[in-house]
Amino acid sequence: MTPLIIRAYRPSDANAVSRLFQEVYGDHYAQPDVYLPNMINQHNAEGHWQSMLAVDDTAVLGHAALRRDTPSNTAELALTVVHPAAQGQDIATRLGRELLRQAGSLGLKSASIMQVTHHPYTQRIAKKLGFHNTGLLPDYVPSPFGEPLPETMVMCCHMIEGHTRPLPNIQWPESCRALMQHLCSVFGTHQDTPRLATSLQIEQHQHRVDIIIQHLNDDLLEQLRQLPGHWVISARLELSRHFARDLCSFSALGFAFTGLMPTSGDNGWFALFHRGVQVRSLDLGCVYMQQLHDDLQQNASATRSQRCADAPIGARSAA
Repeated sequence: MTPLIIRAYRPSDANAVSRLFQEVYGDHYAQPDVYLPNMINQHNAEGHWQSMLAVDDTAVLGHAALRRDTPSNTAELALTVVHPAAQGQDIATRLGRELLRQAGSLGLKSASIMQVTHHPYTQRIAKKLGFHNTGLLPDYVPSPFGEPLPETMVMCCHMIEGHTRPLPNIQWPESCRALMQHLCSVFGTHQDTPRLATSLQIEQHQHRVDIIIQHLNDDLLEQLRQLPGHWVISARLELSRHFARDLCSFSALGFAFTGLMPTSGDNGWFALFHRGVQVRSLDLGCVYMQQLHDDLQQNASATRSQRCADAPIGARSAA
């Protein structure tokens, strides 16, 4: 058997990396950049990707990358793909481990993984590499396996040696206390201090509207309340000592809490809230993520029932 080598990406690898994604995923991969070799080169040249390869004498057999928006002190371990003929050699784990080893020299304080929930192998890799599950991103990307429903992703976080990302030291609401106390035990706590608000962001992503909020006030709450009820909305709110109040406010608007994800520009966290979700059953293999998923499904069911009850009689009959 030809020895397998783990090495850094070179510009001459672009075509081979693109072919690898096509061979494994066909045309279903959620990141279209991988189908353009020039984009793979551009992302690596600009520092948005830090790609690592597994190669033998003849071919590129595996790829993974640290992907980030610069400047940022956190990156996503992503774009992991292994040729079927080379599976069973822990290639994805070896690629991830080498990238994490280099993360500190790149100025990173933490790394994240978005696990594909229909791909248990991804979840096992994250655990091997020392990542901890922190939240759910429901119906987040089109299925890379050609499934009709979009993929729900599990957000995971790993701290680079010497760095911390603590949570506020507060009394957590009972509905999510088990998860939040678990995350406090993993990442630590600190006395929360107010942060300066930055710009509000809203973007359309296929079927979903993403909103990023640094500070929730009554005026913004009223504006959120007036958004169309049929919109699928994923909101990220900076986690603060006001979390219990914010959770209550979002719940009143029909949102479900789906955990945490790291912020990109500092050492904080976003609290995740979601409204509108596809009906589905998932086995997530993690008691905390499973509870978030089950709560989200129950919330969606209750919201649909309430909408039906509030609809005019004629509209209900037509439905």
